[in-house]
Amino acid sequence: MSNSTKYIFVTGGVTSSLGKGIISASLAKLLQARGYTVTIQKLDPYINIDPGTLNPYEHGECFVTNDGAETDLDLGHYERFLNVPTSQANNVTTGRIYQTVMDKERRGEFLGKTVQVIPHITNEIKERIQILGKSDEFEIVITEIGGTVGDIESLPYIESVRQMMWEYPDDCLVIHLTLVPYLKAAGELKTKPTQHSVKSLLEVGVQPDILVCRTEHHLDNNIRKKIARFCNVNPTAVIESIDADTIYRVPLLMQEEELDKVVLQKLDLPAKGDTELKEWKAFLTKLDNPKSKIKIGLVGKYIELKDSYKSIVESFIHAGAYNECEVEIKWIHSDKITPENVKDTIAGLDGVLVAPGFGSRGIKGKILAIQYVRENNIPFFGICLGMQCAVIEYARNVLGWKDAHTTEIVEDCTRPVINIMEDQKNVTNKGGTMRLGSYKCKLLDGTKISEAYNEEVINERHRHRFEFNNAYLEEFEANGMIATGKNPESGLVEVVEIPSHPWFVGAQFHPEYKSTVEKPHPLFLAFVKAALENKK
Repeated sequence: MSNSTKYIFVTGGVTSSLGKGIISASLAKLLQARGYTVTIQKLDPYINIDPGTLNPYEHGECFVTNDGAETDLDLGHYERFLNVPTSQANNVTTGRIYQTVMDKERRGEFLGKTVQVIPHITNEIKERIQILGKSDEFEIVITEIGGTVGDIESLPYIESVRQMMWEYPDDCLVIHLTLVPYLKAAGELKTKPTQHSVKSLLEVGVQPDILVCRTEHHLDNNIRKKIARFCNVNPTAVIESIDADTIYRVPLLMQEEELDKVVLQKLDLPAKGDTELKEWKAFLTKLDNPKSKIKIGLVGKYIELKDSYKSIVESFIHAGAYNECEVEIKWIHSDKITPENVKDTIAGLDGVLVAPGFGSRGIKGKILAIQYVRENNIPFFGICLGMQCAVIEYARNVLGWKDAHTTEIVEDCTRPVINIMEDQKNVTNKGGTMRLGSYKCKLLDGTKISEAYNEEVINERHRHRFEFNNAYLEEFEANGMIATGKNPESGLVEVVEIPSHPWFVGAQFHPEYKSTVEKPHPLFLAFVKAALENKK
């Protein structure tokens, strides 16, 4: 039996955080450069339905797709590398799999059969893996399996891979990412962890076709041959993945190792086209050779885990390279900002971004930081809650409404300048119920935002329950803060600006989700440019 779509599975062993997502995205980039249509999906072994209700400390940032799926942050990497939007189908969790199977069971679809992990759960997993392949949109589907081989949680996924390898032997391939550690005391690289990891995979019936070895030192031919011999793979299929100074260098490292050629050969696909990656290399050249440097303050409350703001950080890398400047981020914990230290905290910064978030912790610090940058003409960019804090700050310190707040924090506040959205008032379930996904926004001509986009109507992604309270809009506009972007259907205020300030923009949507290497986001480009001008 044969498919028109080819399936590549990426598993990990020895330890987590080896970079399966980056390897998957790099391989996809190389195959895309050869003219193949490629997509990547992530199978996450946790039982949450999606990461939407997870604390960022648990799982880093929650990435939102155009169709409103709350997904794993690896999907951000897939989009940034491939410049192709992902969707609900690109992220599947164990929770979603079980929920679907249980719903079928309740509807009587299993005709009274006992529902079991094999075949019912594995069939559902295989169906999810093949949704993207059956859409006729993609010639190659890369599936990254979260966790490491040997985890109890990953077993049903590995079993599904085994079954697919058996059902479609010519159309499936397994890449196993593993660690080859360097032992300082012995002065050598050790292959044993890799051997054990492959052995664990073999015990559940899966023979990897290609091994990608994460390492801090180059693998010589002897080591490659040793790994190949003990792990039943061809020496050409032992791929070195050495630590890189930036994730954007990994596609070129994989190209040098000929990972894409080995994959195409094993899948019996023609190695058509040439992976020149001109635009990619041009981006890296700019990244490596900045002509100037700026310092941006990122004010947030999850600062201990940088992955909580992954897309924002990557957006600065894209916009910085495009503007030929290095963006150094100063991480500022909003909890720690006080009226006494705010000046010292922000001194020497060329711009300040106030990050999204939920809940009351750190709000006071965000408001103090915004007041300081507004009064001192420092470029400001507020995203989601950052924009809402800018509205609260303006209401309190310019309009003189000391009682102004958001109903998210003070439910019965007397001046709710930020209020819960009408369609959110009766929502009781927390998961997947926010305003999510892509919505239109009409921009006001002659403003910072329309200058940045150079378009009249834009589409941006959302993730929020609270909004600017239009009952107060007239008074804000009469006093110097204007709504420069609105949803054409609902009138929801999407963007606020202070025209008298050099660059003060707050956006209710999340521009960071759409920035890619080949298409840096216009708002980040404009903000970096404003910070550069401020520095001068």
